[in-house]
Amino acid sequence: MLKGHPKGLFVAFFSNMGERFGFYTMMAILVLFLQARYGLSEEEAGGYYSWFYFGIYALALVGGILADVSRKYKTVILAGIIVMFTGYLIMALPGNPLVITLIGLFTIAFGNGLFKGNLQAVVGQLYDDPKYSKVRDSAFMIFYMGINIGAFFAPFVATGIRNWYLKTQGFLHDGSLPALCHAFQKGSLNDTTKFQELADKASGGHVADLGIFAQQYIDAFARGYNYAFGIAAGAMVLSLLVYIIFNKLLPSVDKIKNSDANKQKANTNIVSFLLGGGLMITTSVIFYFLLRNTVKDAAALGAAVGLFIGFIAIMLQVSTKEERPRVTSLILVFIVVIFFWMSFHQNGLTLTFFARDYTVKEVGPFTNIFFNLESILAFIGAIAGLVLIFRKNTTQRIFGAAMFLVLGGFTYYFITKSNANNPIAPEVFQSFNPLFIVSLTFPVMGIFAWLNKKNMEPSAPKKIGIGMIIAAIGFMVILIASLGLVSPHELQYADAAGVTKYNPVPDTSRVAPYWLISSYLILTIAELFLSPMGLSFVSKVAPPRFQGLMQGGWLLATAVGNKFLFIGSKFWGVLDLWQLWAIFIVCCVLSAVFIFSIMKRLEAATK
Repeated sequence: MLKGHPKGLFVAFFSNMGERFGFYTMMAILVLFLQARYGLSEEEAGGYYSWFYFGIYALALVGGILADVSRKYKTVILAGIIVMFTGYLIMALPGNPLVITLIGLFTIAFGNGLFKGNLQAVVGQLYDDPKYSKVRDSAFMIFYMGINIGAFFAPFVATGIRNWYLKTQGFLHDGSLPALCHAFQKGSLNDTTKFQELADKASGGHVADLGIFAQQYIDAFARGYNYAFGIAAGAMVLSLLVYIIFNKLLPSVDKIKNSDANKQKANTNIVSFLLGGGLMITTSVIFYFLLRNTVKDAAALGAAVGLFIGFIAIMLQVSTKEERPRVTSLILVFIVVIFFWMSFHQNGLTLTFFARDYTVKEVGPFTNIFFNLESILAFIGAIAGLVLIFRKNTTQRIFGAAMFLVLGGFTYYFITKSNANNPIAPEVFQSFNPLFIVSLTFPVMGIFAWLNKKNMEPSAPKKIGIGMIIAAIGFMVILIASLGLVSPHELQYADAAGVTKYNPVPDTSRVAPYWLISSYLILTIAELFLSPMGLSFVSKVAPPRFQGLMQGGWLLATAVGNKFLFIGSKFWGVLDLWQLWAIFIVCCVLSAVFIFSIMKRLEAATK
C-alpha cells in the first residue's frame, strides 16, 4: 500500500499528526470545557463552538492567498504551526475570563488557516509529478490516516489529564456534575437530592456544604481541561520539529512562468486584495461582536454564507474561460460538503451532549475495554495479529499468531481485573472516529484497488455522493436509539416566578454505548468516502495558479458547514431527539441526490 509514494508524503503525514492531536483534543473537550468553566447553556456553548470551527476552516482562505501569491507554501505552513502553538498556550492558562479564551481560540483558528489548506496543497503538488499521479487518491487516504492517528490518542489523553487533576483535588469524575453545580449556584436546580447523591459519590464522603463543593468541583474540572490544552501545545512542538528537520523532502513551487504570467499575476493580486481584505475585515467585525456576546445567529450565519457567496462570485470572475469549467465543478462540490460537515461535526457537539446525558455512565468489564487506552491498544493489537494469521507469508503468520496470543492475553487480563461496573467518560467517544479511520483506511483502499483492476472503481465525485448516503444511515442509527427517550425540553419548566428550572436526565433514559459507537462507525465509513476523496478531487481539478486558494475554498465550504453546527445546539432543547437527528438525515439525502444529478459534469472536469 505504501510502495510507489514519494518520501515527502510521510513528512506531511507526521507533521499533520501532531496538529491533529491538538485539533481533536479541542473537538473532544471544547464544548464541555466551555460549559464546565463558564456555566454556558448548550445553545451558548454550541454558538462559540460553531464559530471556532468556522474560523478554523474559513481562515484557510487567508493561508491559501498568502501561499498562492508568494508561492512559499512551506513558509506559510511553518508560520501556521507557530501561531497554533501560541493559541494552545493561551488555552492552557487556568482561570482565563471568557474573552481571553475566545482570543486563544481565534489564535488557534488563524494558525490552522495558515497550515491546513497549504499542507494539503503541498501533498497534491507531490503527485503532480506524472510518476506519482496514478496513486493520488490512495496518497490522500494515507495522509488522512495520519490525521487520525493523533486524533485517536487525543481524547484519552485529555480525559486522563482531567481525571488525574480531579483526583489530586480529592474528586472523582462525573460528567453531569458541572451542569448541576452551576444550576445549584444559580438557584435553578429543581431538586437537590440527586445533586447531593452525586456530590457525595464524587467526594468519597458526605458533602456538608453543597455551595463550597460546587465551586471547588467546577474549578478542578476546568483546570484539568486547561492542562489537557497544555498537552496539545506540546504536540504542536513535535509537529514543528518534524517539519523543520524534514521539510526539504516537500516540493518548492516556482513562480508561474508562461505567456500569460503577467495577467495571471494581476488576477491573483485582485483575488488576494478582495478575498484577503474582505475576509479579515469580516472576521474582525464578527469576532468583535462575538466577544461582546451580542451577535445573533441569523446575522452571524448570514455573514458566513455571504463570505462563501463572495468567494464564488470572485472565482467565477477572475477565472479564465478555460479554467471556469473546473472552478464551477469545484464550487458545486463545495456546496454539497457544506451539508456533510454540518452533520458530521455534530460528533463534537450534539453527539457529545448525547454521550454525556443519554449514554450510561458505567459499563461492564468487556465494554470497558474500549474506554481505557491500555486495554483498547491490547485489543487492537490482538485483532491485528488475527488478521496477520491469514496472510500467505509464513513469517507474518507466525508473528501474527504471537501477537494474537500475547495481546489477547493482556486483553483478557484487563477484562478480569475490571469491576462489575466501570465509569466511562463522554469525551472518549471522540476516539472511535479516528480509530475506525485508521482501522478501515487500508481495507477501503484495498477494495478501491480491487475495483480499479476490474475497471469498476467509482470516480471521486461518485464516492462523495455515496458517502452522503452512508452518513444518512449513520444518523438513522442514533435516531432509532433516541426513540422513547425523554428529550431535553421535557426536563425544563418555568416555576411560579417565571424562573426556568430543570431536572437531570433520568437513568432510565440512558442507552448502551454501542448505539453511539455504531453511529460513529457508519459515519466514519462515510467520511472515508467523502473527505479524502474531496481533497484529491480539489488537488486534481484546481487550476495550477489557484491550488492553495481552491484548497482554501474547500475549507471555506467546510467552515460554512461548521457555522451551521449551531442548528444542532439551537434545537437541542426545543425538538424531540429523534426530530433533531432527522434534520441531518434529510440534509445528507438531499445532498446525495444533488451530487448524483450533476455527476457527468463533475466527472468531465477530472479528465
